[in-house]
Amino acid sequence: MNAAHFHLVVNHLPIIFPMAGAIVMITGLIFKSDAVKRTAFFLFIIGSLSSIAAMTSGEGAEEVVENISGVTENYIESHEESAELFSILTYLLGGLSLFGLWASIKQKNFSTFVNMGILIFVFVVIYFGKETGTTGGEIRHTEIRANQNEVSEPMNQNQSEEDDD
Repeated sequence: MNAAHFHLVVNHLPIIFPMAGAIVMITGLIFKSDAVKRTAFFLFIIGSLSSIAAMTSGEGAEEVVENISGVTENYIESHEESAELFSILTYLLGGLSLFGLWASIKQKNFSTFVNMGILIFVFVVIYFGKETGTTGGEIRHTEIRANQNEVSEPMNQNQSEEDDD
């Protein structure tokens, strides 16, 4: 398994865990179950940790794909910028979830507000996760690019032209 393969394996997790956690949190709020809400917090925390794996494997994946025909630096850079913002948001979600877990265990009066705030925030995280996933997919999947007919030069071809100057 090379770096790009590993990145493809782990990069979906930071997107999937918040989505699953949102469903679990809504269920916990509907049924007023602290155990279910705590499970949602754990899913958010695991998603935050999986974001670390996705971010650290991204550089290695870039080294592998930058030599593939049709892959351009602008798509990689767009994905990298989106992933940096998304990872910060997932780390924040993980931290807030630790706080929410603590508030739930200690049965603090404000825990309901924390739960609702985190639920609202998770939808922001999911939106940026979708953006990050889309920009990552655009690197190799020309069919999802906004301009499908765009002719792109491979990154390694641009670099060799710069070296000749």
